Amino acid sequence: MRAFFSVFMKILIGVAVTIGIWSLLVAVLKPPSFMLPGPLEVFRAFPQHAAFLLHHAGITAFETVAGFVLGVTCGALLAISVWLFPLAGRVIMPSILVTQALPVFAIAPVLVLWLGFGMSSKIVMAILVIFFTVTSTVHDGLTRLDTGLFDLAKLYKVPRYRELWIFRLPAALPAFASGLRVAAVFAPIGAVVGEWAGAKGGLAFIMLQANARGNADVLFAAVILLALMVLAMRYAVEYLTRFLVPWQVEN
Repeated sequence: MRAFFSVFMKILIGVAVTIGIWSLLVAVLKPPSFMLPGPLEVFRAFPQHAAFLLHHAGITAFETVAGFVLGVTCGALLAISVWLFPLAGRVIMPSILVTQALPVFAIAPVLVLWLGFGMSSKIVMAILVIFFTVTSTVHDGLTRLDTGLFDLAKLYKVPRYRELWIFRLPAALPAFASGLRVAAVFAPIGAVVGEWAGAKGGLAFIMLQANARGNADVLFAAVILLALMVLAMRYAVEYLTRFLVPWQVEN
């Protein structure tokens, strides 16, 4: 309960500071409302367009969570497979590195072309954004086993799959938790990038439509919802990883 209150206070202070700086900029610079609306103008857009905003936020949230779960699962399984079968890893890893070398904005239109304007292309985009991060962190955790445990496994000639289950996977949990925290931040970005390339709905869809119509208040409302979604994902995963790695204490 104390940890939850601490997180809530950090978010509250961050929001208050952001709104204060935002209000100050609007008061001093006095920009046109279609360029930078004031906080009150944006907050009024929430009740006025509540159903519209929540509907499209729900689409992005579903794409984000689906991409996160699938990306984490596939990334962890690939890391385990690469450790179990090093020869196969030497063949697969270069292809994965190529996908990471390409800019996400270059991949997104191709996915829309192949998978259409529905959710599939956005979920795949979210998977691609976080996939390599999870794979690399889990594989790093699997390979960095304590020397004593490694010698013990060799001494008793433990089979490779049992070494994985008994020694490697528990040792890799802290690295896996770190990968989850990073993936939680980038999964919403992947979904939004996919929507930006072409979509029937979602927060990026709102941003594009609002920008074209000059509705800056709605555009900023969508941006705020996306920021809240990223924060919610990050702190939800942070909370869950405490159960995954209970012995890892933050200083």
